[in-house]
Amino acid sequence: MTNGWVDIKNTDMMLIMGGNPAENHPCGFKWAIEAKRIRNAKMIVVDPRFTRTASVADHFCQLRAGTDIAFLGGLIRYALENNRIAKDYLLNYTNAAFIVRDGFKLPEDEGVFSGFDATKSSYDRSTWNYAGTLPPPGPSPAAKPGQPPASPALPPMPERIEHDLTLQNPNCVYQLLKKHYSRYTPEMVERVTGVPKEQFLKAADLFTSIRKDGDIRKAATIIYAVGWTQHASGTQTIRTAAMLQLLMGNIGRAGGGVNALRGHSNIQGATDMAGIFDNLPGYLKVPVPADGDFAGWLKRITPKTAKPAQWDSFNYWSNTPKFAVSFLKAMYGDAATKQNDWAFDYLPKVDRNYSWVQLWDNMYNGVVKGMLAFGMNGVAIGPDTKKNINALKKADWLVVGEIYPDETSEFWRSPGITPDEMKQIQTTVYRLPCAGFAEKDGSFTNSARWLQWKSAALPMPGDCRLDQAIVAQIFLKIRDLYKKDGGKFPDPILKLTWNYTDPSNPSLAEVLKEINGKTFVDAEDPATKVQLKAGQQVPGFAWLKDDGSTSCGNWIYSGSYTEAGNLTMRRRAAKMGWKRRAGLQGGFQAGRPHGALHHESGRGGTHLCSARRPGGRTFSHALRADRKPGRKPAAPQADAQPHSQSVQIARRQLWLGQGWLHRGVHDVPADGTLSLLDEEQSDERAACARTVH
Repeated sequence: MTNGWVDIKNTDMMLIMGGNPAENHPCGFKWAIEAKRIRNAKMIVVDPRFTRTASVADHFCQLRAGTDIAFLGGLIRYALENNRIAKDYLLNYTNAAFIVRDGFKLPEDEGVFSGFDATKSSYDRSTWNYAGTLPPPGPSPAAKPGQPPASPALPPMPERIEHDLTLQNPNCVYQLLKKHYSRYTPEMVERVTGVPKEQFLKAADLFTSIRKDGDIRKAATIIYAVGWTQHASGTQTIRTAAMLQLLMGNIGRAGGGVNALRGHSNIQGATDMAGIFDNLPGYLKVPVPADGDFAGWLKRITPKTAKPAQWDSFNYWSNTPKFAVSFLKAMYGDAATKQNDWAFDYLPKVDRNYSWVQLWDNMYNGVVKGMLAFGMNGVAIGPDTKKNINALKKADWLVVGEIYPDETSEFWRSPGITPDEMKQIQTTVYRLPCAGFAEKDGSFTNSARWLQWKSAALPMPGDCRLDQAIVAQIFLKIRDLYKKDGGKFPDPILKLTWNYTDPSNPSLAEVLKEINGKTFVDAEDPATKVQLKAGQQVPGFAWLKDDGSTSCGNWIYSGSYTEAGNLTMRRRAAKMGWKRRAGLQGGFQAGRPHGALHHESGRGGTHLCSARRPGGRTFSHALRADRKPGRKPAAPQADAQPHSQSVQIARRQLWLGQGWLHRGVHDVPADGTLSLLDEEQSDERAACARTVH
């Protein structure tokens, strides 16, 4: 999300594609409804199905699946042709005025851009650059022993980019964009998407109406979900939406943006923490063989200021060296020094596509011999279930960490596999009993990057183990093997920092503290004169340095665990009405270390009532199987274990979450007792509590 859930209430226009928030994000969708109710905002829904979201839209277009880019392209053409753009915004905040080199060619009739090599099915991107004074070329990176040949480096950006503030130069980005999208006529959109011309024109006129007659006061937002991201062309679809929003001046404004609706409670956190193969934590790009050394890597991943004149451009990513050095210090501690390039050589160099789909394809082709699957049911969620099952048949081993058997851990029992075929499958499967979401602590990061800590509500049954304990114990065994037997390059394993109180089961609070970062020397903020002593936690990412004096596991989370403690656990003590009583206030927003922001989930309520397990039975049902609607949970037993109080709190929340609330919204104070709102406040808020929990 560029903006966040709550900000949707500030919009004047919504385009919802690739998602059905009314059903799949009901708590967040209330902000869209509030925008309609308070601001008279208009809602356009474009979807292959008529959904519940479409049922409350002002205009609905039904398109063919996978044709979203053509629809968005038509909107771009309509905005350009009808001058419904934000010209001043384009000149000052985008690259619209930048002039592209003469050698660059649009696809036009050939369908490919300049530089395409048909024999290699790849592009020579030397012409894909802006006009201007180029810096002197650097030496070509040489391949290191044992590594594949280095690929040619991308041409450097000009030191000063030529631009045309009139937007009339035929080679400026604006004119090239206008030429490229001239083909996206209403007739072409109808032919490709199946949306009748009249319906498309109505949608285009409505969406761009916020810029009619040069009006720049209003803002529009584009809302999407996995209906875009899970397409093969998902990245291109989202970039097209971003271009449309930039043309209309809707990025960086309240009520605007391109907003992805995350489907689970911690998807955003997973990507923030390098859940994508080509990222390091904080979206630092992974090294590739062509980088050569630390300086070469930084040169590639640190954006240069496009408009070098003072105040012409704001480039916070110019601080990438500070983020990168601090990250390497967090990873390797004293082993990362200026003399050894901050242990840059310890980082793996990614030389191929390690994406999720590619890993399964490599297993199918016999390249990948085994897999550890934790919290991921690859057979059920993949784009080709049958292929993934066949891939697992060819694997030597499979380790699954789960709370119940699933389609991946029992792939050999899939429909269509006969008993004789089962006997031929040689894959060894290890099933590790893991902790359920209610049995472990940690932070959640929602779509708007709000971090909120939750505590474990229940003990783990039997021999179940926490995720971090399993990973830690595997790591320690591997490290022991390197200590014993050595290896070609043991340093990245042997010198990895692992200074946790319990190395075999690290506390996630300790991990968050490490992610936040600290200073190794006494430091002072020159503006505020705030001082830090060596060893103290840094208050935020502005304190990070590139001289090795700070460490930080993820710069965007810096400020989440300061000297004041774990700020993701904060709850406002001030009286906040029913929101405070329902446990909705608190947390930390990544990149905004000051001010507690409210979160749409309560004290575990959302998490405790959402996870489904096999057989259609929810975890909450299992916990309350001995109770009937209308009955309060039993009081704790006298001989209960120390965790019983949290168990009772969890059960009370589950009781709330199933809609059995009959008097008011419960508050769970520190002493574990329950209180109720006043009777006259309870009726309307009880309905809201059912939704929230």
